[in-house]
Amino acid sequence: MISAKADLHIHTFLSPCGDIGMTPLNIVRHAKAKGLHLIAVTDHNSTQQGPVVRQVGEREGLAVIYGAEITTREEVHCLAYVGSEEQRLELQHYLELHLPKVPNNPDIFGYQLWVDENEQVLGEAPYLLILGIDQGIDQVAGFVHSIGGLFVPAHIERPRNSLMSQLGFVPPGLPADALELSRFSNPVDFCSKNTYLKKYTIIQSSDAHFPGDIGLVSTTFLMEKPGFEDLKSTLIIPHE
Repeated sequence: MISAKADLHIHTFLSPCGDIGMTPLNIVRHAKAKGLHLIAVTDHNSTQQGPVVRQVGEREGLAVIYGAEITTREEVHCLAYVGSEEQRLELQHYLELHLPKVPNNPDIFGYQLWVDENEQVLGEAPYLLILGIDQGIDQVAGFVHSIGGLFVPAHIERPRNSLMSQLGFVPPGLPADALELSRFSNPVDFCSKNTYLKKYTIIQSSDAHFPGDIGLVSTTFLMEKPGFEDLKSTLIIPHE
C-alpha cells in the first residue's frame, strides 16, 4: 500500500475556460512535478480529452482517471469518474444526448478542442459545454452509478454552481460517493461547521484551469495501485 496523492478535478483546454497550456503533456508533467500519483481529467460536460491524457500518463508513470464535470439542470457542478474506455463512451454519449444544442461561439467563450499528445487537433465540440444538461442531480447520480462510476458533487461550498449556492444545503440522502471542497476552504473548519455531513468522505482538489493550479491542493488515499478501482474501493459507501 502507498499513500497516493490525488488531484481529481483538472480541466484541459477542451473546457472553454481552460488555459491553452492545459495540454495532455503539460498536465501530466506538471502533475508529476507536484508529486501526484493520480489525477482525473474533468472537462465541462465532455470526456473527449481523457484518452490522450491517460495515454501520456501511462508513458510518464502517472495514473489518470476518466471523468467529467457535469452541470446539472439545477446549475450544480458534479464530478463523474469512470474506469474503462467503455464506461467513458457511455458517459460521453449520455452527455451529448442531454447537452442543449447551443452552438459554441469561440470568440466569446473560447475554443473547445481536444488534441493528441503533439497538440494536433483531433476534434472540436460544437455545442457550448458550460451549459447545464437537462438532467437533475438525482438523475445524473443515478446514471453515473448505473454504469459503475463514482458521483461527487464539486466544490460544494463555493458561491456559485455548487450544492450550497444553488440549493442552500446538501440534500439528505444524496447518493454521493464523496463531497469535494475547493482549494479555498479548510476541510477541518468546514466539517466542524457542517457536522450533518460527517457520513461523507470529503476530498479536496484543485479545479485546475491553468498548469500552475495543478496540485495546489490534493487528497491522499491509501492505495495498492493508484487508479479508478482503488479509488472506488476507498470512496464507496452504502447509499441509503
